[in-house]
Amino acid sequence: MADSINNLPTVLVVDDVDMNVMILEEILKDNYNIMTASNGVEALDKLHKADVLPKIILLDVFMPEMNGYELLEIMKSDKALKRIPVIFITTSDNESEGLAAGAVDFINKPFNEEIVKLRVKNQLELKNYSDSLEDMVAEKTAEATATLDNTLQALANIIEYRNLESGSHVKRTQFFCKALVEYLLESESEYAAELRGMQPEIITKSMALHDVGKIGIPDKILLKPGKLDPDEYDIMKTHTVVGKNIIEEMMTAVKDKDSIYLRHCRSIAYSHHERFDGKGYPQGLQGYDIPLAARIAALSDVYDALVCARVYKSAMSYDEAIHIIVEGKGTQFDPVLTDAVIQIQDKFQEISRSNQ
Repeated sequence: MADSINNLPTVLVVDDVDMNVMILEEILKDNYNIMTASNGVEALDKLHKADVLPKIILLDVFMPEMNGYELLEIMKSDKALKRIPVIFITTSDNESEGLAAGAVDFINKPFNEEIVKLRVKNQLELKNYSDSLEDMVAEKTAEATATLDNTLQALANIIEYRNLESGSHVKRTQFFCKALVEYLLESESEYAAELRGMQPEIITKSMALHDVGKIGIPDKILLKPGKLDPDEYDIMKTHTVVGKNIIEEMMTAVKDKDSIYLRHCRSIAYSHHERFDGKGYPQGLQGYDIPLAARIAALSDVYDALVCARVYKSAMSYDEAIHIIVEGKGTQFDPVLTDAVIQIQDKFQEISRSNQ
């Protein structure tokens, strides 16, 4: 019976003795919807099939097929079930063992009507309070994340305006990054598992600040309409270090100092000019020592630089850009990622044409 039928919370009663179930139903029926099961196996089946999960479970300890401890252990490993409070119903006096197993309270047999009502009511109030706090925290976290997203995106756009890119470079590289990550996941590439652990949608967001360090590069170098001389190039290369430093300052200023968002931002800003053969900058990292997010960013950034006109160069054709990327396979670029870009080059072209 779903809570939505009459707005009453649902209680699941699990006991192999029919009389116990009938007594608890009679005690609770005026204030709750009642689900029942005769053992842990049946209870687990009903939980998995329920349209609306119960708010609380009254669980007998000693039952055939699957006892209360076994069911509670299974529930603790299930994301959807582990937060349902469980009150053990038992004749045993060993409350410490049950509490250690994860039960929130005990109701002893034979049942006292007032104690049953009060303990169920109290635990539901605690659960509702906990849920409301979690909702409030989630809402505030979402607001903070949205603010951070907008702030970082605005900062990235300021840098691109200064670099005469009008923010379009940031958008395109984010779209390239997203397309590449999605292909790696959908094709179950050798990087798929690692990417899932990295929260791949955050990698795409973090791409916005890949060139944040250019804020520290003088205009005469940043906007020079021609090839940089060696000294100028050395100064240009420092944008990776400046970018890392800026993001690390941000990390010290926020409560979540280990934010995966800012960690990806730092990896990308600092290492997107590293080369797979170790001849890049600023650290000369090689191969898999380069963070995966930065290796993805490198291909997205270079592709856009090749197919778009800049103050120092004209745009290349899409075929020429892919040819250069293929030539850099295993030297400048990660071979697996290079092959992925080749597979989705039509998607890259579409993104480039649609976001000029």
